[in-house]
Amino acid sequence: MSWSSYASFLVFATVLILIPGPDFAVVTRNTLAAGRGRGRWSAIGVTASNAVQGVAAAAGLGALIVRSQPLFQAIRWAGVAYLAYLGVQAWQSAWRGAYPPLAGDAAPAPGQALAGFRQGFLSNVTNPKVLAFYLAVLPQFVGGEAPVGVLLAFALSHAVLGLAYLLVLVAALDRARELLSRRRVRRWLDGLTGVALLGFGARLATERT
Repeated sequence: MSWSSYASFLVFATVLILIPGPDFAVVTRNTLAAGRGRGRWSAIGVTASNAVQGVAAAAGLGALIVRSQPLFQAIRWAGVAYLAYLGVQAWQSAWRGAYPPLAGDAAPAPGQALAGFRQGFLSNVTNPKVLAFYLAVLPQFVGGEAPVGVLLAFALSHAVLGLAYLLVLVAALDRARELLSRRRVRRWLDGLTGVALLGFGARLATERT
């Protein structure tokens, strides 16, 4: 491993992070639905799941999960089901069109914070492609015989970069929330979010493993 390979990995990871995925959709919807606090907790949930999968990959557990097809498929279909559940929730919200007044900037209630964290964590940890990403990409930058500590540093760097991006996203959405939370705009956003989440779930279901 060298500093140049680490810098190359950071550039590569940043490009991937900027591509919208389920984490983007979940964080966006939670921020618009309940404000900056819940959005931040959703971002933390996504990051926690990345850290868990990164640690699993570095420790060798990730390879065992990927090789165990029954377990890998169980995680994959759990992810498909959860994304579909979130997508249907977004559609129901768009159909009803009943939105409470904007909340202030106060810290979210414990239930709101937990819900945001749970949705961020589960939507990402049930996607085994994240684990497969670590297993496939990390050796390209650190080599096949890298120590566990080096693998862990790379994986956690990816998680930290993801958190930074999602927190910037939350802040931007929060600033535009008054506009984006207008009833008509919000219904369109919920509808599009539902389509995106169902699309991500369908892609996860149909991808060859």
